[in-house]
Amino acid sequence: MADRFPLVVDSTNSNIKELPSGDNLDLTGSGIKVGGTLTLGGVAVTATGAELNKLASAGTLAQAGKQTIWVPAAAMYPTTTNPCSDLEQVETTAQRPELKVLDFDPGTAEYAQFTVAFPKSWNLGVVQFQAFWSPSNTNTDNAIIGLQGLACGDSDLADTAFGTAVEVTDAGIGTIEDVQVTAVSGDITIGGSPADDDLCFFQVYRDAADGSDTFTGDVRLLGIKLFFTTDAANDA
Repeated sequence: MADRFPLVVDSTNSNIKELPSGDNLDLTGSGIKVGGTLTLGGVAVTATGAELNKLASAGTLAQAGKQTIWVPAAAMYPTTTNPCSDLEQVETTAQRPELKVLDFDPGTAEYAQFTVAFPKSWNLGVVQFQAFWSPSNTNTDNAIIGLQGLACGDSDLADTAFGTAVEVTDAGIGTIEDVQVTAVSGDITIGGSPADDDLCFFQVYRDAADGSDTFTGDVRLLGIKLFFTTDAANDA
């Protein structure tokens, strides 16, 4: 006997039919209306009809949640005070990838900055980062990289202190021209009470003045990956 699946048509169970496995339910010229919660496979469907229509037409539906922005070293600029090096281009072997980097010395704390205008779908909360870098020598000691941010809206004063910095520690891998990726940082609270349409200034630095930063070569920063959280499916 073929497997059969019960179809409950109303809440009183007074109108129940069974379909053989593999058969289709044909409601040609009619439709299905659900007055309560629609459950599929034990999961309640919470999407609106409009959202499901978007999914059907586009094949995908944007989801709110954790997102990333990549900021390359080429989009950063050394600070006027205690700057890192200017942007350099390091050739590995001819016609192989070349490294666009900002060099941060081992002897003193050095800084660079960049800006990001987040989408309005950002939840205005904390962010995290990963640093992508390459060692300039074969030392395997620790380097400390930090990041801090400030949000400025229309008519806000840019001459304002950054929020509290958060740092990550990464050991040299021992091979020049290798790409290194730090762990994801802890939560960074951006100063200035972020709001929609703010411009966010970020300052990245190597804390070579910290006694725990013992990496003897330059930290060649390739870029920063920013993590942020959205609370909307689009930027409307």
